[in-house]
Amino acid sequence: MTISSSLQAGVAGLNANANKLAGIADNIANSSTYGYKRAETDFFSFVVQGAGSSSYTAGGVRTSSVRMIDDQGPLIGSDNSTDLAVDGRGFIAVTDISAMPAGSNFPISLMTTGSFRQDEDGILRTSMGQVLMGWPANADGTMGTFPRDSFSGLVPVQINENQAVANPTTKVGFGVNLPFSSTKAGASGTVEAMSVEYFGNLGNSETLDVTYTPTVAASGASNTWTMTITDSASGGAVVGEYQLTFSNAQTGGGTLASVTTISGAAYDGATGSIPITVGGGTIALDIGKLGVTGGISQLDGNFSPVNVTKNGSPVATIASLELDDKGNLLAVYNQGFTRTLFQIPVVSVPNPNGLVSTSSQTYKVSPDSGAISLWDAGTGPVGKVVGYSREESTTDVAAELTQLIQTQRAYSSNAKVIQTVDEMLQETANLKR
Repeated sequence: MTISSSLQAGVAGLNANANKLAGIADNIANSSTYGYKRAETDFFSFVVQGAGSSSYTAGGVRTSSVRMIDDQGPLIGSDNSTDLAVDGRGFIAVTDISAMPAGSNFPISLMTTGSFRQDEDGILRTSMGQVLMGWPANADGTMGTFPRDSFSGLVPVQINENQAVANPTTKVGFGVNLPFSSTKAGASGTVEAMSVEYFGNLGNSETLDVTYTPTVAASGASNTWTMTITDSASGGAVVGEYQLTFSNAQTGGGTLASVTTISGAAYDGATGSIPITVGGGTIALDIGKLGVTGGISQLDGNFSPVNVTKNGSPVATIASLELDDKGNLLAVYNQGFTRTLFQIPVVSVPNPNGLVSTSSQTYKVSPDSGAISLWDAGTGPVGKVVGYSREESTTDVAAELTQLIQTQRAYSSNAKVIQTVDEMLQETANLKR
């Protein structure tokens, strides 16, 4: 007799729909939770092989619940530059604040979004204690090489906003016009001079003093000058001296025709620059390429240092943080320059839905998710890491309420099956009377 199997099938139906209801309730409860991924419950029939075709044994139903981690919610803007979200496939790596005292071997979890803010130690973390992980940049802002198949290169992102940094000058560009008439026969040979401030390795202000001495021709015009460069950081010593000859051709007139080194580093015609050695380092002095307009020129008119450019700045402190398209976390300094502090890689796994869900919208790698790979943001299969953004919940409340009605009806129907079986069993028991 298969009436008892009907009872078991009804009970299985109640349990299955209770599981479905739990998933719906969780989804609705987290409809406003940033980064929440909805749970989906699927039903599967369970077949019991009977003794023959003359009878049927009810097997009931089983459920399987999966977190739809590969779904992406809409991104919304915020006013915090370190509110981060992955726009597309992939995850950002985090660790728990409780793991910080260990100093290494941080347990890694994954998130698709998080509101990271600095705590009292400068650690970028969420209010629930997830610490942002990234690759540290070198002191000059360049990035080294890190493993792409493990988390071993990642460190907690920690910012020291009170630390002052130097931004030494490494490039200076000269946009100068030398008067053609000064090299003509009978000219007075007036020496032209200019000074350029630069910044040393410690943020100290130094000066390059540059003089231009014309070669006065016996007849006609020599179109030749001697450029002498002295450096205050080197005690006023000459760090470079060069003979500049300019073209007077119909095409390219006034541009550099040749640069002859008298002392100091040689002129590089490919770049149009001279690597001047100053106190504490080297500055690439761009005077222009041969035959190309720009840099130092000789035209009729007055001496005119019209466009002197340089990088570097005095000692600076961090004013704000920004994230660029490559996932680089940049410090914006109060002197106007930026420097990369960390790179935030995007983690990819073959099967995101195979990740193990943990609290606070974090996930753990598992055998079902597959092996990890770390990518630069916006490259390969992964999306960009976007600042000033949060990812909303993937819950569709209207769809969940519709499923809630369906689940309620299915639950009631299974309860009716149990009630009917109970009545039939009661009738069977009454046969004894």
